[in-house]
Amino acid sequence: MAEQNFSKRTMWVSIIVAAILIAIIYPLTDRSYKSAADAGASAGADEAEVRIQPVAGFALAKADAAPAEGAAPKDGPTVYNTVCGACHNTGAAGAPKIDDKAAWAPRLATGNDALLTSVLKGKNAMPPKGGASALSDDEIKGALDYILGKVK
Repeated sequence: MAEQNFSKRTMWVSIIVAAILIAIIYPLTDRSYKSAADAGASAGADEAEVRIQPVAGFALAKADAAPAEGAAPKDGPTVYNTVCGACHNTGAAGAPKIDDKAAWAPRLATGNDALLTSVLKGKNAMPPKGGASALSDDEIKGALDYILGKVK
């Protein structure tokens, strides 16, 4: 009789252990079941995207609009200070400085018309019209006259 109780007890313990193991293992193998870890993984991916964004961004800006009809033309000093001075005050990209008469001497020797053509079409690192394509030829000529007045 003791053997019969032992085998019944062993049978029931085996059934209970098997039921517990099934209860633990089944949710791990069922793919339709969403765990908190799965839900957190997708939220974590979004947070990671935010964390790895660059510190600064770069965007090209739209060019300045052409001046309105009837707007007063800019005078030579204004054009020089807003456009030309960026390079000719510092000598950037090989531009002759406004106060360096020796650097301007070979350019002055070519004549005013050749200088005006160089400014309008661009030369070396200088873009046409100094990069301010919205300026009229008369405004560019005024800036050139201002520069020539300073270097002569």
